[in-house]
Amino acid sequence: MSRRGWLLFASLSVIWGLPYYLIKVAVNAQVAPSFVVAGRLAVATVILLPIALLGPGIRVLAGYWRPIAVLAVIEMVVPFGLLTWAETRVTSSLAGLMIATVPAISAVCAAALGLSDRLDGRRIIGLMIGLSGVALLVGFDVGGDSVWAVAALIVVAIGYAVGPIILNTRLAKPPGPQVMAAATAIAAALYSPWLVLSWPATEVAPAGWLAVLALGALCTAAAFLIMYALVAEAGPTRMTVITYLNPVVAVALGVTLLAEPVTTGMVLGFPLILAGSVLATSRRAPSGQPHELE
Repeated sequence: MSRRGWLLFASLSVIWGLPYYLIKVAVNAQVAPSFVVAGRLAVATVILLPIALLGPGIRVLAGYWRPIAVLAVIEMVVPFGLLTWAETRVTSSLAGLMIATVPAISAVCAAALGLSDRLDGRRIIGLMIGLSGVALLVGFDVGGDSVWAVAALIVVAIGYAVGPIILNTRLAKPPGPQVMAAATAIAAALYSPWLVLSWPATEVAPAGWLAVLALGALCTAAAFLIMYALVAEAGPTRMTVITYLNPVVAVALGVTLLAEPVTTGMVLGFPLILAGSVLATSRRAPSGQPHELE
């Protein structure tokens, strides 16, 4: 991979590890979760739509609006809302680690749909290892009042796993920036009432407003643009490695900037989640060659 590719890779690894920290900053500043999501999507739409209108514009999306709407709901509307709500009940570190299950869930979905290699013994072992890591994480770190938050994070992980499958199977032909701008605009329109209904009733610290702005501009709009540049530079296979680095960034920020504890569940569970995801998403290479990530 070129120097430019490595720069894009490093940038996206950090950017996609930031949302968990920024969401926690926003909700700690007494910004309602629904407003955090609505503001995030509104900011991203304001940035992405003008870019999408350049060149061929959105007319290239004719005939693709139904899968784009489905993508908006599965990749943004439901996950963004549940993730933000969950972080009112669990730490940003735990949220980031739970989302580390995305590659394993994606492997199961892709195999079930016939889009990748079947789940052979090695990949099934990987899934079992990953699930054991989740069990340790939840068992040590989650109390009874956080169970629903963990369930919400599992739904978030499923959405993040299914979204790319929709992109690859139903939206591979139209330009990526146009697709993501349209999906973001649809999600923003669905959340737009909460810009008014959930407007903070009390004064919000500047850090809360900056967190919402950064979520939209950096973690959504810029992230999508960098993602497509990286795919063009390095291909989708190498890009999957980013998913293994995001939780590390999330935990580092949570521990250092939010004073979140390093727990027994994190120490025991995350290595197993990581190892399980690597095994579950690797594909069998020709004899004598190492396995590759899908």
